[in-house]
Amino acid sequence: MTFSAELANLPALLADFVGGTLAGTRPAPGHERGECARGVRWRWLDEGVLQFDPGPTGLATRSVIVSAGIHGDETAPIELLSRLVRDLACARASLSCRLLVVLGNVAAMRAGRRYLDDDLNRLFGGRHERLSGSREAPRAATLERMVRRFFDDAPAGQARWHLDMHTAIRASLFEPFALLPHTGALPSRAMFAWLGEARVAAVLVHTEKGATWSHFTAGRCGTLACTLELGRARPFGQNDLTRFEAADRAVRGLLAGCALAGAGVTLPRVFTVTAQITKHSEAFELELASDVPNFTPFARGTLLARDGDHRYVAGHDEERIVFPNPAVKPGLRAGLLVVETTADTLASLA
Repeated sequence: MTFSAELANLPALLADFVGGTLAGTRPAPGHERGECARGVRWRWLDEGVLQFDPGPTGLATRSVIVSAGIHGDETAPIELLSRLVRDLACARASLSCRLLVVLGNVAAMRAGRRYLDDDLNRLFGGRHERLSGSREAPRAATLERMVRRFFDDAPAGQARWHLDMHTAIRASLFEPFALLPHTGALPSRAMFAWLGEARVAAVLVHTEKGATWSHFTAGRCGTLACTLELGRARPFGQNDLTRFEAADRAVRGLLAGCALAGAGVTLPRVFTVTAQITKHSEAFELELASDVPNFTPFARGTLLARDGDHRYVAGHDEERIVFPNPAVKPGLRAGLLVVETTADTLASLA
């Protein structure tokens, strides 16, 4: 059977997950679930949310969430995720785990915008309850409910993973790079082995809990979670997905149950957050050029931002800035300051 014939035999949402979701396609009543190649079972749970389970002879080795589109204009990971759904459905990718596939902010995806009212990736852990008028708040509540249910149904003791794929607003000196949420536990050797296989160049380790999607699943659901930054945000259809082949292979390997090599894999450089730059008012000014890449280093004493009488100054001999963004709403993060901790972090992996 030709590839086009294989696709023609798939439900529309599996053959083109992103296209169908953007078009508002929903399964007809009574057709929200089915079986595809190799007995893999699928179920439509909500707009942009699909669950897959291995065939009847398969043994689920993990429970995994793979998500994209938490910011609606970050299209490369959305397209990768849609291609993954298609390949799982027609047996061009293998599945040996329970899998939840999530397209996050579907309304913003349709509008080609990062978000409509509020940054969805700042609303988890119940923060959405404070924004009753926000169009993102109900989506955050829905996603929290979906992942809790997914992991409530997971076998006891099964490994739990969450890979949340994004793109960055700015270029980066390290690409791709990843962020690990703070849970109070030491960083995971298994996660670093996977990041090495994904050819991730750098990892940023958070030192405080946050309101992001990966912080929620790590803290509330016990996942090994990371936010994976794959290049820069571009419109749909303008992405060169070949640039992310290593990350795509690593995702597919995890879903197939492949062992993590660890030995012989180059591990990423590691940076740890030392401070957050917060925009407190509309007087906030970032003292950087608009095209300064993520991870740009600054010497001790360099003025990085000001907000009224408050000054943000580099406090280490070499301090780097990540996610500088003066356009955020007051009260939100306008940048992170990090220092390199590669040797100490890799020596402490659990």
